[in-house]
Amino acid sequence: MPSIPESIRSLKDYSYPQFLKDLMAGGIVGIVALPLAMAFAIASGVPPERGLFTAVIAGFLISALGGSRVQIGGPTGAFVVIVYGIVARYGVDGLTICTVLAGILLMVLGLARFGAAIKFIPYPVVTGFTSGIAVIIFSSQIKDLLGLSMGAVPAPFLAKWGAYAASLGSATTAAVGVSLGSLAILILWPKVSRMVPAPIVAILAASAAVSWLGLPVETIGSRRSARGPSARPSATG
Repeated sequence: MPSIPESIRSLKDYSYPQFLKDLMAGGIVGIVALPLAMAFAIASGVPPERGLFTAVIAGFLISALGGSRVQIGGPTGAFVVIVYGIVARYGVDGLTICTVLAGILLMVLGLARFGAAIKFIPYPVVTGFTSGIAVIIFSSQIKDLLGLSMGAVPAPFLAKWGAYAASLGSATTAAVGVSLGSLAILILWPKVSRMVPAPIVAILAASAAVSWLGLPVETIGSRRSARGPSARPSATG
């Protein structure tokens, strides 16, 4: 017999104070997760609204059907590399097919109780995989971090950094300043307060600085306007 989702079972003793705490937690997570989802979508080679669709739909399903009373579901950076490769080679339609197939495989693995196999995977493998993904994602963001004027960023790691080095002279002071300011807030804000997450402060402060000071940096809106509303990756090769 399939188990009842925790979201249903928890309603038996759910209280108004718990609702207020959940509402506050959901608002904070939403403010952080939605811009993050758009950033992951852009890094994956698809329009930013695709990230919003993924965050909203997947987040709801995880919360509604999950087996934990306390959990957060949202976008993950580990899939940026995988999604980018699929979109670059097969387009968005190919990504849709891969997503459906992955969902089917996950359901089969779940029904077969294969999740317990994770305990046999060595810990260094998990940490090494996660660290490698972090390096790859960081590498994919250098163009926007420095505001480089260059064409499409090569997919291979060494070729990517070679292209960055060749375009380093096009870095803009405004982009570097916003990037360093955001990083400083992320590092220092937890020492000031932990009630408001640092990513929220960084997003609001950077957006306000760019708007009020008129800094010449790209925004999600300006990039979408330049590409056009109908711009979308196409399958190649």
